[in-house]
Amino acid sequence: MNARTEPVQAEPDIPARPPIVRELLLVAGLFLVYKLGRQLAAGHTGEAFRDAHHVWDAERWLRLPGEGAVQSLLLHGDTVVRVANAYYATVHFPATAAFLIWLYLRRPAHYVWARRVLAAVTAAALALHLAFPLAPPRMLAATGLVDTARAYGPSVYGPPQTDHLSNQFAAMPSLHFGWALMVAVGLVVATRSRLRWLWLLHPLVTLLVIVGTANHYWLDALVAAALLGLALAVVRAPRPGTVGTPAGRGAPRLAPAGERQVLVGAGR
Repeated sequence: MNARTEPVQAEPDIPARPPIVRELLLVAGLFLVYKLGRQLAAGHTGEAFRDAHHVWDAERWLRLPGEGAVQSLLLHGDTVVRVANAYYATVHFPATAAFLIWLYLRRPAHYVWARRVLAAVTAAALALHLAFPLAPPRMLAATGLVDTARAYGPSVYGPPQTDHLSNQFAAMPSLHFGWALMVAVGLVVATRSRLRWLWLLHPLVTLLVIVGTANHYWLDALVAAALLGLALAVVRAPRPGTVGTPAGRGAPRLAPAGERQVLVGAGR
């Protein structure tokens, strides 16, 4: 009898998909904590305007390009500026939610990673909002910028004195930009298409929109990018082998030695 053994293919590693009810409760809880924190930061009007003057002066000292150069491009036509306002008002949350849902369904390991990174960035942003209230450039007369949402619509903000749903003095960092950048980074990491780098257009367009509509300073975006960089350095991305297939299913792996063996050629 000529017998030999060969290793058999074991089941591939499939990252566990977190329970959906727990994830919904977790995301909803984080969102409510963030909204509550933003409200705690409200009411610091004088400090927010003093900080706004400091940021504006710092940008001039750093010789950053003026936000007005971007806004002048938007103001060439009513349609362009209204599209920019609509992008600011409607894309931020839906795009991030769609990103997380897709990862949850198709890339569970990347979903957990992305959710942790976004939670870390948002928590850091909330702490900075509390420590450094900041009026946006549309409120600062020294900028000479137009509040495009109020002038052309649509607008998501009411008068600061009566707007109890949002804290308009939480300009730094810009979570519009931070989240958009994470969406692009996450999709580049989690996919393998040669066209995946086009996702970087999302944060680029978002940056032009938030600056051109006078909702954020350049420094708001730079600080958001720095916080995201720190979060990405701390929260490790999944192994490359879990990228290519919907539920982490990749090429089958060989069973470790001694795990299982099949007798081949017995009875010859």
